[in-house]
Amino acid sequence: MALPLPAEHLVPNMIAKQRPGSGDWSDWSLPLETVYSAAKEWEQQLQGVEKPWLCWNISPRWCLVQQNLVRSVGWTPVVGCDPRAAAPPLVDGAILIDFNEHFQFEEMWFHFPLEWTFLFAPRLAFWHSDLLCRYPVMQNLAETFNGLRDGEIAAVKQRTQWRDAFSLRTRRYWELAGCTTRAASRAQFEAGAGWWRNFALHPQCPDLNEKSKRGRYYYDHGVGVMYWKNHYKGIVRVIDASPLDEGHCTAIGNPRYVQMSAERTTSDKVVELDLNYNLQEVVTRLGISPFALP
Repeated sequence: MALPLPAEHLVPNMIAKQRPGSGDWSDWSLPLETVYSAAKEWEQQLQGVEKPWLCWNISPRWCLVQQNLVRSVGWTPVVGCDPRAAAPPLVDGAILIDFNEHFQFEEMWFHFPLEWTFLFAPRLAFWHSDLLCRYPVMQNLAETFNGLRDGEIAAVKQRTQWRDAFSLRTRRYWELAGCTTRAASRAQFEAGAGWWRNFALHPQCPDLNEKSKRGRYYYDHGVGVMYWKNHYKGIVRVIDASPLDEGHCTAIGNPRYVQMSAERTTSDKVVELDLNYNLQEVVTRLGISPFALP
């Protein structure tokens, strides 16, 4: 009999408010048809775009830098917005999609559209809203993404902590940066093992026995993708996290990070980003100051 997971691995939002836009199957109650209908419009907006890269706006200033970086390596910035963030400026060629138009959720994370890539794009690159990279790192990411075959993905494998070293159930692919293809996204959805949290509750989970088996896994984003790789022979090209660390402007590796609240709502993250990091200092340190210009 499998041992239960430690308390910190249990579903964290059992007592918190539900966030259906955060990409969590435990919070999802709408018919799937609502997404299928919305995705038809997303697909129309991306007609002819072969290399879309999702830049999720929680801060217009940071989103602008991301758009410029994406455009510089030959990809098309596709801007999505959390509804609590101010609308960002768009660089030439960028495409703004209101992924929340048909849902009107209080907040939406980029994991939401990521799960449905097979419905609207041939492939989709993505990264955290608080990640900036040196130009050579961007070039390497773009080269990796360009080389993906349909059916493959690229993702960061989260570093294993000592307590998780002997447990496959806590390991996951980290959505810090990556790219998925249409066939891979479709295969993950059909297997019920994609990017959203609590993949045991995915509507495509085959049966109750499989649901029980999956329920013993860690709840977080990307655990389903690791499961897809291990149990469905999914092909994942691993991205080295080390070159990304210096531009990841988050609480990780910042002992003086000031957190607004325990719940870490999107509005808190917007404030925290500028409270804890000076954008001009970051772009100067990374040697990407020109990319901060409109």
